[in-house]
Amino acid sequence: MAPPSPTQLAWRGRIEAVLRVAAPALDLLLAAGDRVSRVVARDDDLDALPPAAPVPVGRRVGPGARPGRR
Repeated sequence: MAPPSPTQLAWRGRIEAVLRVAAPALDLLLAAGDRVSRVVARDDDLDALPPAAPVPVGRRVGPGARPGRR
């Protein structure tokens, strides 16, 4: 692989500088999103559905079923 050209190095430096400046704001955004998701998840627990009724044991159907037995 060829070494980066001066133009590529300049662009890489600019992008890294923007990321260094934006990092604290992005960290705050992630922290706020974490808090919001925890509050929303806590509210969702109140609306949880009751557990499903057990499946009744009945006649077996399908490839593993034995003919003539129930």
